[in-house]
Formats: sequence, C-alpha cells, structure tokens
Amino acid sequence: MSKRLASQRNAMPGAAEYAAWLGRLKEEVHRTRLAASLSVNRELILLYWRLGRSILPQQTAAGWGTKVIDRLAGDLRQSFPEMAGFSSRSLKYIRTFAAAWPDEAIVQQVVALLPRLHCANDGNAARRFARGAANVRTAGILAGG
Repeated sequence: MSKRLASQRNAMPGAAEYAAWLGRLKEEVHRTRLAASLSVNRELILLYWRLGRSILPQQTAAGWGTKVIDRLAGDLRQSFPEMAGFSSRSLKYIRTFAAAWPDEAIVQQVVALLPRLHCANDGNAARRFARGAANVRTAGILAGG
C-alpha cells in the first residue's frame, strides 16, 4: 500500500466518527434555522406594530365607514402576493395590537423575549403573537389592569 493511500484511509473517519460529525453539522443547521426564524418573527411583529400605528391615524382622519382597512388589505395583498397577513381581519388585529401597546419601547422589550416564548416560525407565529398580545393587553385594560 502506498504512503499516500494509507494517509487518505487514516484521514477518512470511521462510521462512528462520521455519524458524530454529521450529528454536529445537523445540530448547527437546526440552530441556525431557529435563530433565523426567530429573527424573522421579531421583525414581522415590529412591522405589524408599525403598520398598526400607521393605520390608527388614517382611520381617524378618514372617518367612520371609509373602509380604510379593507382598501389597504387589497392594496397590500396586490403589492405583496407572496406574503400572508394582509387580510382585512389580520389588519384589524394589527391595528388592535398597536392601539393596545402604543409604546414601541415596550413592544421591542416583549419581542426580545421571543426566544424564551418558543415561537416557531410556521409562517403564522408573528401574526399569532400580535393577535395574542393585543388580546392580552385589551383584556388587561378592560379588567382595570
């Protein structure tokens, strides 16, 4: 056996070493995907909050019955057909979320807790969080909290 062939054979891991190496690589892929998902969710929640904060004065200025949200929903869906979360119902939750949590600094603090809240990115996590945060805050306000 040549020296070069022997060197290559020693450099190639056995089945156990390969399995351990593969396991480490897979764990790194999972960890990175989770970090990316959490980052996306944080940004989407802040986007939804900013949209909601923008909707509130538009509705006030336009007046009751002008269907600001319905028009906006159609325009946003047309502009961003690949994105979910721009239905009239979602925009109403987004508006409620922003009204219930008017201070951006507090919203950012809550969003920073996302890794501890174990939100999975299934395409709906950010919307569920915004809707839930609006409901929790509204319930607290109604209960005198």
